[in-house]
Order: sequence, then structure tokens, then C-alpha cells
Amino acid sequence: MARFNWGNNRNAPKAERIGGGYTGFLFTDKDGYPLVAKHWEHRFNHMVKRYNEIYKLQLPNISPHVCRHTYCSNMAKAGMNPKTLQYLMGHGDIGVTLNTYTHLGLDDEADELSRLNDIESARKELDRDTGSISKDLFRAV
Repeated sequence: MARFNWGNNRNAPKAERIGGGYTGFLFTDKDGYPLVAKHWEHRFNHMVKRYNEIYKLQLPNISPHVCRHTYCSNMAKAGMNPKTLQYLMGHGDIGVTLNTYTHLGLDDEADELSRLNDIESARKELDRDTGSISKDLFRAV
């Protein structure tokens, strides 16, 4: 299966810029410098403004930092190992990852409790099952 390589489809910059010791940025401004948070915030706000002109339900302005919070929350909800998430977020303290960047609500709590009930039901079924499959082949988590 062929994988898409972003770098092959970008226009070669007039001069390869170095930012923080790195080169080969995917998204650059007209002068070849890497796009920073303010560039993305401007683009997001432009998209939100266009959306809000068309639709009745209005969106708030979005910053790149909001995207970090959303990413962290979604990965936590998906069950990513907290230490892996901490590493990906670049946090030195797990408390920052879990207490500041991870936003869970009542629906998430209900989903987790339901998942635990499903696991408990599976354990009970394994205990009842006396079929040809050995319980030693499965480990209920």
C-alpha cells in the first residue's frame, strides 16, 4: 500500500529556513519560514468567521492551543496509556497532562462505568463457561 508523503508535494522553498535547528517544514509562509501559532489562529478564526456567516449555530474562535487540549482529551478517552500521552504532549509532569489538558465529562464517566460492567459480565461468563475453550487462553482485563 502506497503511503502519502507530504514532503513530495510541497513546493521547494526559495531558501531552506532553519527554525530551532530543524529544516524541512511542511507548512511555511510566503518567505519559507515555518508557520507559528499566530498563523494557525488566524486561519482557524477565518474559517470560523466564514462558517458563522452561513450557519445559525455559531462556533467560538479556535486557537492551536485548544487543539492541544482536544487531542489530549480524545487520546485519554480512547484509552491511551497516560505516560505515553504525557510523552507525546511533551509534559514533564503527568499531573499537567491529566489535570490540565484532559477534559472529561459526565458522559465519559458513564461510558467508563459501562465498560467496567461489560468486563465484569465477561468475567462472570468465563467463570460459568465449561465449554471446550480453556479459561487460561483468555485474560479478562
